[in-house]
Amino acid sequence: MTWKPEFISTLIDEDRCHLNGLAMENGKPKYVTAVSRSNTIDGWRDRRANGGIVMDVARNEIVCEGLSMPHSPRLHEGQLWLLNSGTGDLGTVEFDRAGNGTFVPKVFCPGFLRGLSFSGNLAFVGLSKPRHKRFEGLALDQKLKEADSEAWCGVQIIDLDKGSCVDWFRIDGSIGEVFDVAILPGAVCPMAVPPMSDEAASLITYDGMPGATGTVKA
Repeated sequence: MTWKPEFISTLIDEDRCHLNGLAMENGKPKYVTAVSRSNTIDGWRDRRANGGIVMDVARNEIVCEGLSMPHSPRLHEGQLWLLNSGTGDLGTVEFDRAGNGTFVPKVFCPGFLRGLSFSGNLAFVGLSKPRHKRFEGLALDQKLKEADSEAWCGVQIIDLDKGSCVDWFRIDGSIGEVFDVAILPGAVCPMAVPPMSDEAASLITYDGMPGATGTVKA
């Protein structure tokens, strides 16, 4: 079975609505986010400020709209969380009895947001520097100006009870974007190893090792 938004007339490589996020429930797709409901090639770029939507996959209906480049929908403790990337807000979608949702911002993070994961009452949020020309002209620009801040790249850890950042990891240098954030249960010292690096050439894993899927010989 192939699913597509009800407003898309055909599945074709045209990046019409920029569907970019998926929330799972009990192993099945529940909600998706898209930057717009556009049905023309690259149409989402003209709707970045307030054309964003959340769709219920089973119902194939839009349940929340008016968002700015929403990303990373996640179900956590019975609530739908997402990143309203164009405003820099982490927040929830609050539903009425009819199933219609309204986005409620909870915490502002100084960056273009992508990547969201939870551990207990902590939310791990990925921050990126906005790409020039592509992500300019959004509400995020004004909010950063009002806060006398610049967008930065990294991860912020948000205490959901306090509604504030309790720790962070900032990435400087040539890396300017984070695309996803994941919790790795049982990992003691995770690392990112480029395939062509010296580290990859000497990396050894073994069967039975936590997280290992096979044996790699250096």
